[in-house]
Amino acid sequence: MISKLPRWVWAGAWALAFVGGMVNVVGLLGFEHQAVTHLTGTTSMLSAALASLDGGAALHFAAVIGSFVAGTVLSGFIIQDSTLRLGRRYGIALLLESILLCIAVPLLNRSQMSGIYSASCACGLQNAMVSTYSGAVIRTTHISGMFTDLGIFLGHSMRGLPVDSRRLRLCIIIISGFLCGGIAGAAAFHRFSYSALFIPAALTAITSLAYGTYLLRSRRH
Repeated sequence: MISKLPRWVWAGAWALAFVGGMVNVVGLLGFEHQAVTHLTGTTSMLSAALASLDGGAALHFAAVIGSFVAGTVLSGFIIQDSTLRLGRRYGIALLLESILLCIAVPLLNRSQMSGIYSASCACGLQNAMVSTYSGAVIRTTHISGMFTDLGIFLGHSMRGLPVDSRRLRLCIIIISGFLCGGIAGAAAFHRFSYSALFIPAALTAITSLAYGTYLLRSRRH
């Protein structure tokens, strides 16, 4: 069970889930209708492309997957730990994510596939950046696990078993953040097209600065 969650974890989880929801909706509404924040559907599409011997499509889906994995490699190289802990170099990772999202905008505006790869790399970086906290798995770019946990909690409560209220709250926060991000992303895409990605890019940059400020204040006390 999660023993304690400081406020910066709650706020950061919601903000990053919001970013993930925005980025994924922009990818889905774009010219390739490509999900970029998770790999389940992309892997299925790769399987279909391989089965139909469609080399071009297979290379594209493999590149999306490879870009996401490259982002996770960057996260591991920068942060050097899979456990969420104050003091890690999350600010650097967030700033790099912001840069990758900004790079994606002009590429996508020219309908270049490399824009999708840049956005996918950014999402892989974000997802790997926050892996576990107090033994609980935390993901902010897809929410299948969060809904799974909600179902488990419901089943436990029906049996009269104890439920980890903090973990339940974390699930609700991440799901609501991703949902709100998706709504905001859809509205922004219809108005600004791919430039809507500048919004999550700005949010990750702001979160990076906020984390750095919080870290400095914590070290002074």
